[in-house]
Amino acid sequence: MELTINIQQAETNFINACIANEEWAQKKLYEDHYSMMYPVCLRYATDSEEALDILHEGFIKVFRHMSKYTIGTSLKAWIKRIMVNTAIDFYRKRSRRRTEDIDNAISLSSNNPDVVSSMSATEILAALQKLSPAYRSVFNLYIIEGFSHREVAEKLNISESTSRSNLVKARQKLRKLLLSNGTIYGQ
Repeated sequence: MELTINIQQAETNFINACIANEEWAQKKLYEDHYSMMYPVCLRYATDSEEALDILHEGFIKVFRHMSKYTIGTSLKAWIKRIMVNTAIDFYRKRSRRRTEDIDNAISLSSNNPDVVSSMSATEILAALQKLSPAYRSVFNLYIIEGFSHREVAEKLNISESTSRSNLVKARQKLRKLLLSNGTIYGQ
């Protein structure tokens, strides 16, 4: 029991130090979570520089809103949610709205095995970065983050049919990219 109280008190003290803008605490938070959050940002970015922009903007939001963090919950999950939302905001600022008809998505669907399941993480990341921001965002939110098409549509201010269409097209584009690079053989 005493150990639990000490851990909660230590977390409370650390969070309060971050809220008070104490440099040592903010530096520790950044250093402890950088390596876990950079790949999250990289999945949404076109390249490493853009990922760093998203990451740094995300940490600014983390520090700005630290008082909203609930002690005792997962700090890592809370920070990841901020990073994903920052990436979405970044996408919204740079994107042009395009609507696609669901009929196009249906005609583009394929019965072939899912290409992504046979790829390494490095191959997926390299291919993802070549997708348009619209396709990349939908793919990340739906496939990697596990959001429904309704949730993706709400987050990106698009229709559910556009979300579905962009996902189908993202998968097709990934397949073409991998086939053209020789990553996938005989499919």
